[in-house]
Amino acid sequence: MDAIEPNVLALIWFILLFAISCVSFYLIVGMFPLRLRPKAAQGPGTLPLIGGNLAALLALTAGTIAYGIGELRWTSLVICGGLLLLFAPTLLQSLPARWRDGKPGLAALLLVQILCLSLLYGATDLI
Repeated sequence: MDAIEPNVLALIWFILLFAISCVSFYLIVGMFPLRLRPKAAQGPGTLPLIGGNLAALLALTAGTIAYGIGELRWTSLVICGGLLLLFAPTLLQSLPARWRDGKPGLAALLLVQILCLSLLYGATDLI
């Protein structure tokens, strides 16, 4: 495995964080344009959830890519990142519609992204 990627632990962390970023991207993109978002996501209080998710997504994606550039070979970064970006819609479609299109899913996604951000930025000695 050293010939492919010597830092396997960093590769696993990158895959986990970037998979969450990709699924988040596709879920949030489904909320735009705002007037055409799913009916379950049209109630009051949804706009702050979408905005918070978008901000967390930008920070998580930038941090994950910076982490990958600093810790991985570029070939591992491109191949794993590309495969994750390609198959993330399948991961998203495997979620129930209630989680994919409504407030509970947006709230859970925001919590997961905040957890990932705290792992990435706050506890970098763990990853």
